[in-house]
Amino acid sequence: MTAVAESITHELLSRATTVAVRPRYEGNNICTWIGFKHVNYLVEEAVLDHFRQSGLSSRRLFEEFGLGLDIVSIDTRILNAFHLDEVGFATVVPKIADGSDRLDFTVTITKEGGTTKDVTSKVTVALRKDTYIEPTDAYPSELERFVVAKIGGAEPGERVDVAANTALSEGRGTSAGDDPVLKQLTAGRNAFGWKWRIPYPYCHNNERLQMSGYLRQMEEVVDLFLADRGISIKTLLDDRRWIPVVPHSKIKFLDEALMEEDLYTIYTVEEIFKDFTYRSRMDTYVVRDGRLVQTSTGTITHGYAVIENRRDWKLVPFDQRVLEAFGRVNPS
Repeated sequence: MTAVAESITHELLSRATTVAVRPRYEGNNICTWIGFKHVNYLVEEAVLDHFRQSGLSSRRLFEEFGLGLDIVSIDTRILNAFHLDEVGFATVVPKIADGSDRLDFTVTITKEGGTTKDVTSKVTVALRKDTYIEPTDAYPSELERFVVAKIGGAEPGERVDVAANTALSEGRGTSAGDDPVLKQLTAGRNAFGWKWRIPYPYCHNNERLQMSGYLRQMEEVVDLFLADRGISIKTLLDDRRWIPVVPHSKIKFLDEALMEEDLYTIYTVEEIFKDFTYRSRMDTYVVRDGRLVQTSTGTITHGYAVIENRRDWKLVPFDQRVLEAFGRVNPS
């Protein structure tokens, strides 16, 4: 264990690492700009590579030590848009205080040839003891303070009635206003609710929804919310060449969400800033033993940009149609 211990104390907890990252083609949805989800994927890859360079790759942690590497909090600011094929250099700096049981890191990404930061992020990692396959305590003692038996530990909330309306035949779940849980969670709030069965491609370590799954969830609930309010992505794209842009997003785990559980995602418009950006909150819940358990919370800030040509865009203020769509409140 000596070599591993030295790697942990020096490489993982003390030394900064840098890796070249390039966004995936999948993230190129409008012209050649890369969406916020895939920028967060670059942050995730940089953190995973930091562990890899220290000699504690996510594969080794799981296979040898029975520890799942979970990003449990991510807070990312996009200062300049990423384009398809651009390369960034991501630097990960450990921010672990003496005696702390939190694996905290900062990540900055600067484009190749650039001199200013294009992305900044704060990330927290948990090492979750695997219990799906025979659990083990055969991991280095130096990791002990970072190991958790479970992520989070949210207290169960109100009792709720559950409707059986996420059958496989209904595909992507439901946003029906008569769903009792969605109705309870959105009543009197400027919110949109979506109930959905967690699929295995969004999970890892055999059972848990992972951070990239929550990022996909955040992207999709925004898409559904805008369509519900009559200003879908394609509607504004076709009508006026407007596209949503995201300068800031963050997600934090509060508990674990498990494969094939029904996930209740509530998207609430919180604040509009000077008619140029608006901030919304995403909260997710599961129902266990008839009680709500909140599994995550996060926020995302959006603006709109008008496409000037295949290369350039500029921010535009919200008009009345968009402001009215953001401002609707569901009746109690």
